[in-house]
Amino acid sequence: MKLTNLLTSAAMALGLATAAVAEDPTKVGFVYVGPVGDGGWTYEHDQGRKAVVAEFGDKVETVYVENVAEGPDAERVITQMALQGADLIFTTSFGYMDPTNNVAAKFPNVKFEHATGYKRNTENVSTYSARFYEGRAVQGTIAGHMTESNIVGYIGSYPIPEVIRGINSAYIHAKKVNPDVEFKIVWAFTWFDPAKEADAAKVLIEQGADVILQHTDSTAPQAAAQAAGNVITFGQASDMAEYGPKPRVSSIIDDWAPYYIARTKAVMDGTWTSTDTWDGIGAGMVGIGEISDAVPAEVKAEALALKAALADGSYHAFTGPITKQDGSAWLADGETADDGTLAGMNFYVEGIEGDIPQ
Repeated sequence: MKLTNLLTSAAMALGLATAAVAEDPTKVGFVYVGPVGDGGWTYEHDQGRKAVVAEFGDKVETVYVENVAEGPDAERVITQMALQGADLIFTTSFGYMDPTNNVAAKFPNVKFEHATGYKRNTENVSTYSARFYEGRAVQGTIAGHMTESNIVGYIGSYPIPEVIRGINSAYIHAKKVNPDVEFKIVWAFTWFDPAKEADAAKVLIEQGADVILQHTDSTAPQAAAQAAGNVITFGQASDMAEYGPKPRVSSIIDDWAPYYIARTKAVMDGTWTSTDTWDGIGAGMVGIGEISDAVPAEVKAEALALKAALADGSYHAFTGPITKQDGSAWLADGETADDGTLAGMNFYVEGIEGDIPQ
């Protein structure tokens, strides 16, 4: 009888222990290149993290580290997250690509998701990005119509394909509605540095730009344009609506929440697999912020029609005829760019002046 009781107690204890293990929350880590309060890129990734918490409650535990430099420091931070029991780690900047793959090789039981990269060296790494260039097409259309100086300034972060795609897309669509438009590009060589970003905006304004686009993460260019007056801007990554209705007349909004929720759920239910995701306006990963009343009604209507065509796939942002900057043919009339070329884009289209930094 005592043995039976003992076995029963042991079975109950084992069952309780198993239940406790089953109820352990899924731990999800996020590595950020900027501060969560940047008002742009990192802010939106952190909104996605908060959406995961809201969706799953105490079934998840999230952790994050902000202001992580790209390079060796990133590898240290990612390693530490894995050692501390993370089941899933999102690394949210292009420069984290090699560090992410290096760490993933050492932690085969942890799932890794790298934003905007293309390397998946092991089966526990996925990549994801958004077709920001679709949003740039909408911005370029508005910019081309609204510039009075015919000079559009563009603040680039780093000369990587993602940024080059955006410049080309914005230029192509500005040129379609305004054949006289000219783009001036300043490379800031940073994702987030408000002082550098503000200086870049001021330089472009001094050069005659009355429209500023940016592929950097802070609101500093918005503030610089507001101080200058009569300069139009667009929110980057986040809506930046506090600068509306002018200078900010619209925005590209990165909505990572649905993806983060889906991928966390996949880890929870054991269906996660290594994949590459590249979604745009149609899937909701790229949002277009409200177009303000500073934009004429007919321009707003044209921009929204373009947004709709991009969303339903009836129009591709890179549709020929398009020639490269060096004069060589790229896309014939009606031909659209393939994803492989877009993913590795390292050239300007015809009409853009200046060289891409090497």
